[in-house]
Amino acid sequence: MNLSRRRFLAGTGLAVSAPALMIPARSPHAAAPRLVARPGTAQLAPAKYKPSDIWGYEGGVPGPVLRLKRGERLTRNFVNELPQASTIHWHGIRIDNRMDGVPHLTQAAVEPGGEFLYDFTVPDAGTYWYHPHNRTWEQLARGLYGALIVEENEPVEVDRDEVLLIDDWRLAEDGNLAGNFGNMHDMSHAGRLGNWLTVNGDGDLKMPVRQNERLRLRLVNTANARVMKIELRKMAGWVAALDGQPLERLTPMETLTLAPAQRADLIVDVLAAPGEEAFIASAEGENGYAMVTFPVTDSAREARLGEPRPLPANDIPALGDLEKARIVPLAMQGGAMGRMQGAMMGGQMMGMRDLVQKGKVWALNGVADMPHDPLVTVDRGETVVIRMVNETAWPHAMHLHGHHFRQVLADGSTGPLRDTLLVERTETASIAFVADNPGDWMLHCHMVEHSETGMMTWIRVA
Repeated sequence: MNLSRRRFLAGTGLAVSAPALMIPARSPHAAAPRLVARPGTAQLAPAKYKPSDIWGYEGGVPGPVLRLKRGERLTRNFVNELPQASTIHWHGIRIDNRMDGVPHLTQAAVEPGGEFLYDFTVPDAGTYWYHPHNRTWEQLARGLYGALIVEENEPVEVDRDEVLLIDDWRLAEDGNLAGNFGNMHDMSHAGRLGNWLTVNGDGDLKMPVRQNERLRLRLVNTANARVMKIELRKMAGWVAALDGQPLERLTPMETLTLAPAQRADLIVDVLAAPGEEAFIASAEGENGYAMVTFPVTDSAREARLGEPRPLPANDIPALGDLEKARIVPLAMQGGAMGRMQGAMMGGQMMGMRDLVQKGKVWALNGVADMPHDPLVTVDRGETVVIRMVNETAWPHAMHLHGHHFRQVLADGSTGPLRDTLLVERTETASIAFVADNPGDWMLHCHMVEHSETGMMTWIRVA
């Protein structure tokens, strides 16, 4: 196999000290279950290093896995014990706009010591996650995220259902988080890329399994900016869902690309014999490296099960006639090695020097930062096509809140439902969706440093 754990690479920057704990006043939502964002520690690096200072929901990395059935109600009183304002965005869930967690668009940011009641129904089964949407470039990098799993009403024919949140961390030489969050080099290039990878907060995750056991593996890329390329070793199976939405036909699992915020549900069988190991591995480099190791203890059955059935579909509205759809152009501009000379910000045209002084280096349609007016206002139920052109030297993972879309392919056909699409440098990509969820919805790059420094906009569904 020639697989080994990737060696810990010494990071740069200063270690992060644990912030002071903020104690909230008595909650007016005392009856609701609490979800507390607070400082904590986690053993991210190998055991010879001290635990790292992190921020986490309930003080851990990842935060609690929240599991519900399709159609159930989620109620959580978010309590902020961090030294910064924060919110929770429930990524990929088609919920009431007031619950979307975007400061200045759907709610006010929750100040230190404050709280906010999130209360909504989960309409679609699938793999989702939750994370902050204020200073995301720092709070996400410090470990503030968790999985939200919405189960199908009927059981799926697997032996086990496992959630795997994949993250890369930038660690200093002492194993603590490297500082220098939001430095302009990261912001203007690929984003904050780490030097140490964890799955479920573990740098050497091992999950014992049985030969011919069938697993549902829910993969989530929680990294700030790293695109993950993944393959199976001594396991075989299918991609069953992307970004929470089931595929109409299962796709044999080969190499899988997960951009930041994207998810994939795999249904896999363990092929390795007892005493051997199977792997989820990176597909980078000559041999890759193990991301998750599955030691095989014994046998679940004599032979593999037959091909599984597709997961039950959610009630996502079907696209209307694309030839009659509203067409919305969206140009991605700026960044290092880009050709952008300036952009509008706050209603004023600024050159690059002035934009950089204000911490902005990216733009959408010539506008840096969140614009005052929406990219487009559409009627509820209208089919919309957004034609994106990446004029930059970097890839961007474009995420639309509150909806799922399909990529319109070159031959006019459409791809699977998604909520985040990786648009490579110089690439043109169109997405189509039915604007069925009323409210003001953010559209932004989920390389979160890019979003923070200008690559964000919003749409209004009347």
